[in-house]
Amino acid sequence: MKKNVRVIFVLMIILALLTACNPETAPGRTEGSDDFLNQSRGSCVSGYAGQPTNATTKPQQLTVMTHDSFSVSRDLIIAFETANNATITFIKSGDTGSALNRLILTSATSEQPEADVFYGIDNTFLSRALDHQLFDPYQPATLKKIPEVFKLDQHFNVVPINYADVCINYDKAWFDEHDLPIPQTLNDLINPIYKGLLVIENPATSSPGLCFLMATIAELKEDTARNFWISLKENDVVIASDWETAYYTHFSGSSGKGHCPMVVSYATSPAAEWIYAETQLDESPTGSIVEPGMVWRQIECAGILKNTPNRALAELFIDFLLSKAFQEDIPLQMFVYPVLPEAALPPEFELLTQAHDSYNTMNPSEIAENRDRWVNDWTEWMLD
Repeated sequence: MKKNVRVIFVLMIILALLTACNPETAPGRTEGSDDFLNQSRGSCVSGYAGQPTNATTKPQQLTVMTHDSFSVSRDLIIAFETANNATITFIKSGDTGSALNRLILTSATSEQPEADVFYGIDNTFLSRALDHQLFDPYQPATLKKIPEVFKLDQHFNVVPINYADVCINYDKAWFDEHDLPIPQTLNDLINPIYKGLLVIENPATSSPGLCFLMATIAELKEDTARNFWISLKENDVVIASDWETAYYTHFSGSSGKGHCPMVVSYATSPAAEWIYAETQLDESPTGSIVEPGMVWRQIECAGILKNTPNRALAELFIDFLLSKAFQEDIPLQMFVYPVLPEAALPPEFELLTQAHDSYNTMNPSEIAENRDRWVNDWTEWMLD
């Protein structure tokens, strides 16, 4: 009897290995449209990107630190792990500012960093990461396909992965019920009729919060921006430490049903509210204010952390982040836009996101020179 059990057990393992060599196509994708999954299908013979895979060796360990909003389809992660005989551990470390602070404390001077790869550093926090020399340069082959506007570091310490536009979201039903007009400019927000209605994030710890601060300085210039923020404080603006708290605790248009009908979020957030609504809706319950001067273009990047003992596997993971499969996955996972031009947008995402051509941004060198001072000034204006 025991012998029969052992035979059955061995047969089950063989069947599992054969199945792993021929994974099914992900729902909604054709085989020709998914380059990463196509590569993984051949992994039992040739490995991903030409790397031989030995299923009998112990899996390599890769640790990826991200912000809390990172999300990717599980089938893609399994495909990467299968192709590279690897196991990935994700460390979600709060908003981007908090995650960066953690990395600086644990990894800036360490002979072995806390993670191998960091995903989510954006154009507002990038110079701080570069100042602390957290990354080792890597120039993936796919980078030549990415538009120059997204390439923030000429030394390739980080590579661009996605972008999104930070702006104010509003609760449509709340504004209809209270018969209030939607603000159209930054200065509208300091009108007493909007007293206590807006929740923002702290720019010292939150990338959307820092993006919004940068947007006000880019639009209003420093002196006027100072007066704007002081007036906003007097108008009882609510301040949260991070986007998750601002959106899901304070914002009335989210599932948290908070008390603020406006929140600093993303132009794509209303699409998420519609797609993932508990009941079918004719339109999104929230909207985005994308008027000129009210929007900041955020570019998110990933990089290999210095002194990683898993350099080769980390490079493969960066390649994965720029693969067509991952780039086509992120719109409905994180509600951001891919930087790879050939990545197709899901029809519902393209239909529901609000198109606009006007947004603020700054030269990275200007951000590097002034960011810390601006954040310190903001803290003095708003929290002291």
